[in-house]
Amino acid sequence: MNSLFDSSSLVAFGLAAGALVIAPGPGQALVLTRTLQGGVRDGLLTAAGLEIGTLVHTGAAAFGLSAILATSAAAFSVVKYLGAAYLVFLGIAAWRQAGRQPTVLETAESTRTPGHHLLAHAAVTGVLNPKVALFFLAFLPQFVNPLHGHVLLQFLILGLAFAVLGLVGDSTVALLGARARARLLRAPSWAAWRERVTGVILIGLGLRLALLSRR
Repeated sequence: MNSLFDSSSLVAFGLAAGALVIAPGPGQALVLTRTLQGGVRDGLLTAAGLEIGTLVHTGAAAFGLSAILATSAAAFSVVKYLGAAYLVFLGIAAWRQAGRQPTVLETAESTRTPGHHLLAHAAVTGVLNPKVALFFLAFLPQFVNPLHGHVLLQFLILGLAFAVLGLVGDSTVALLGARARARLLRAPSWAAWRERVTGVILIGLGLRLALLSRR
């Protein structure tokens, strides 16, 4: 680590990454939504899935693949609209779920979304956000010094560190959201509204992604 980074670069990276993690964004909104929908487990798995997406973007930036999104309007649009359509699809599914009344035989455990589905959904959401790819292409190189050698390794270490910070930040959001959910569960109508709120937020995130520009 000492041969790859100097202390001033690491401090600068830590401060910048910490500020970016704390700042509210779509990722935190998704984690909070999933937490309110299914509890702290769902929020933590969503947080982990988003950081898998972060690692994918880190690798893409390290190998220069993100440059394609930065220079090709067509590639940017394809990835953007795929991600937007995916989020809108999830939102519509959640809204439709609000009208479904569970039978007496159904339990809370049996109706929960499988963990691997939550992880995969969040990872896909993170990967299909071209703005994140462009962010890593612009952000990480500022702290990579070619004179220290092993440029690819520097990229990967910084990306992993950012993912860990992001996981800590999003997990905190999930834990705080779980407290709010415990209070909301006391409301008889919360079950239906929970799915409607989830649907609206997911659709909103999808529309927001669809309206993103490369600038």
